[in-house]
Amino acid sequence: MNIQKLPWAGIRIETDDIAIVIDPITRILEEFGGAREPMYPISYFGKADAVLITHLHEDHFNPAGIIEAYGAAIPVYVPAGLEGAARALGLTNVNGVAVRSSFELSSDVKATALPSVDGLGDIQVAWLVEGSGRKVIHCGDTLWHGYWWSFAQNYGPFDAAFLPVNGAVLELPGMMPSGQPICLTPEQAIAAATVLGAKTLVPIHYGTMQYPPIYNETPNIEARLAAASKVQVNVTLLKTTEKLAL
Repeated sequence: MNIQKLPWAGIRIETDDIAIVIDPITRILEEFGGAREPMYPISYFGKADAVLITHLHEDHFNPAGIIEAYGAAIPVYVPAGLEGAARALGLTNVNGVAVRSSFELSSDVKATALPSVDGLGDIQVAWLVEGSGRKVIHCGDTLWHGYWWSFAQNYGPFDAAFLPVNGAVLELPGMMPSGQPICLTPEQAIAAATVLGAKTLVPIHYGTMQYPPIYNETPNIEARLAAASKVQVNVTLLKTTEKLAL
């Protein structure tokens, strides 16, 4: 299994017979300051046989970019209950997946939707992808939650965990500020990967978006990851376009 880092939180998974992309995007909205890293057309990263979406926030779900890259009929998998919203944006082959449900993408590759907790209370899943004797989990922009132990017990061990790390604090118009992060902090990501028993943690969801006071990324992310990991878990930092072979 080969995995390529896409911008922001996206990844592309390639096995012997299939390619899957998770949360591919082509832009960060200007209302959040635009992107602080290069963006690419989704097609830049190669073909895909299916697209998995953790949730419909615009920094994870880019229907226009998906259609431009792969056509409107590519199979797209979203959390159950979001099918209509995805179809309304032009995608024609949308499949809703209930939490803890699995489906086969090929004779060797299976995906499972697992529970996830969104920082704004929106519907979200984590995706477990199994293929070529490997297991990886991609957790969108989840908060800390109590499912990590059940993931480890029922679905582990994991060869790699792709976890958000930027602990962003939002101050959105019309919402009472909480001062609390809406996704994992570096220390929480290390703790989650440790509980999961992941062989490696690949940080996602950082370094691209910063627009105070609306969107505030936590500081010193890479140094804090290094300090927190010590001997507990291996951390592999991937820049966009870089690959990890499992």
